[in-house]
Amino acid sequence: MSVKENLARIQQEIEQACKKSNRKIDDIQIIAVTKYVTVERAIEAINSGILHLGENRDDGFLSKYNSIGSKAVWHFIGTLQTRKVKNIIDKVDYIHSLDRISLANEIEKRADRTIKCFVQVNTSGEQSKHGVAPEQCIDFIQQLKEYRHIEVVGLMTMAPFTDEEEEIRRCFRSLKQLQEQVKALNIANAPCTELSMGMSNDYKIAVEEGATYLRIGSSLVGT
Repeated sequence: MSVKENLARIQQEIEQACKKSNRKIDDIQIIAVTKYVTVERAIEAINSGILHLGENRDDGFLSKYNSIGSKAVWHFIGTLQTRKVKNIIDKVDYIHSLDRISLANEIEKRADRTIKCFVQVNTSGEQSKHGVAPEQCIDFIQQLKEYRHIEVVGLMTMAPFTDEEEEIRRCFRSLKQLQEQVKALNIANAPCTELSMGMSNDYKIAVEEGATYLRIGSSLVGT
């Protein structure tokens, strides 16, 4: 199916989830995760009205960026190695995987403008997933107070790939609770108003639990 057809279906499902949870669809931003598709498919997404694109490797990001450039808003959504920061920092708009001080130090050193960052939180507790532990999240963000080039716009998580809906909801709800706690601290460079959660298999649940950014790949642009 075309990206446009997939987008229409996904938007309809998001609208239903918004009605169910008494939310506004305008508060939700779809990121097309284009890491497994061609530049041409990414351009098709842009032509369908999706301006936010997500990549998880620096080489894939640079390949797409060199063809598309500032026509898109760029999200780096994968684990970011410290040594790769220099390759993307002057091109990326959002980083969804800030999870350690060494990475924050490198962003601060390399950036010449404010980078919007999501702190990645491992709400599932799975060893295979990156992210700070929920109980360490606030202390981590407190350590970022003096970083002039980092703005913590929100938190990010990945729920387990499971059919257990309640486990997925638990992960998303715990992130929402954390986000509200951080927001209440009124840290100047950590407004923490956003939640990056929900992918192709669980974005409807994520909307119901408060997501503002959805990272959708296969359901939207395919593989």
